[in-house]
Amino acid sequence: MKKFIKVFLIACAVCFAAPNLYAQVSVSLTVRTAPPALPVYVQPECPADGYIWQPGYWAYDDDADGYYWVPGVWVAPPNPGLYWTPAYWGYSGGFYGFHVGYWGPHVGFYGGINYGYGYSGYGYGGGRWEGNQFRYNTAVVNVNRTIIHNTYIDRTVIRNNNDRRSFNGGRGGVNARPRPQEQAAMRERHIQPTPSQISHQQAARSDRASFAKVNHGRPAVAAISRPGAERKDARPAVTRPANGARAERSTAARPTRNQRAEPAQRAARSAAAERARPQQRTEPRQRAVRPNRAEQPRVAPRRAEQPRAQQRAPQPRVAPQRAPVQRAAPPQRAQVQRAAPPQRAPAPRAPQARPQQRPEHHR
Repeated sequence: MKKFIKVFLIACAVCFAAPNLYAQVSVSLTVRTAPPALPVYVQPECPADGYIWQPGYWAYDDDADGYYWVPGVWVAPPNPGLYWTPAYWGYSGGFYGFHVGYWGPHVGFYGGINYGYGYSGYGYGGGRWEGNQFRYNTAVVNVNRTIIHNTYIDRTVIRNNNDRRSFNGGRGGVNARPRPQEQAAMRERHIQPTPSQISHQQAARSDRASFAKVNHGRPAVAAISRPGAERKDARPAVTRPANGARAERSTAARPTRNQRAEPAQRAARSAAAERARPQQRTEPRQRAVRPNRAEQPRVAPRRAEQPRAQQRAPQPRVAPQRAPVQRAAPPQRAQVQRAAPPQRAPAPRAPQARPQQRPEHHR
């Protein structure tokens, strides 16, 4: 009874603030706390032709007294030619009211919330109906074109502003009002969510990990391919900013690997160049040592030249030090062999001159 009275009083407050609310659907729930920011996630592939994307949103459980995340999902429309208008939260009179989503021939007002993947805050740019066939705009939605061929590309609908606000009006909310096309869509005949959409929300409500008190605004299951799909098809919330086009996200992730490989390749090239430089420098230094061979025979103190080579060796690298020491030994042996013949020549001169004077004494 107390809960019914509380809801009745809140409904009365909402009625007094009717100029700030829009009557495409009734407000199903009002709370005093604002919903968390929209999480960022990657959209799964469309599971079948004709499915339309329903973006994820924050719902509220009055019994558990907290917000929980309803994952984004691909859903089948009740009839061909219908578009989905997402649910949204709107602030008015001190309360945040929940506006339920609906099906209709045109997309209505959903608070200017940028849900991403075609729902940029106004209309839907993820595809359009052509007769009984739905064509997908692969610039903003994830569709396997090898399976689904009715596609096109229109990048003019992309809106990359990384706006994660999840409610309209109030402090910190989106300041947007219905456009004439959206006001006309409000007066059209609407169809309530399908049973699969309702069961999808109930499954999120029964999952404790979906509540913001547990996941702190980053649900483990932020998006899923279809209602009732297995956990392996789920897409968790990520930290990078998004709400833009799917194609731009996938192409932005691939170049980073190549960009990481480029510095490694440059480092390898620079290391190879540094290794090749000492070899080029040693060649002129080795050539400079060769002229010293001609200068060594002219200088008498050979021992004084060796310390000079040892003093010069520490300045270059290790390889040039060994080359001059080994090459200096051969010139020493050559000079010793050349000096030996002149020492043997003066020895026989004295005995040849003295025996010629002995015959003079016999006379």
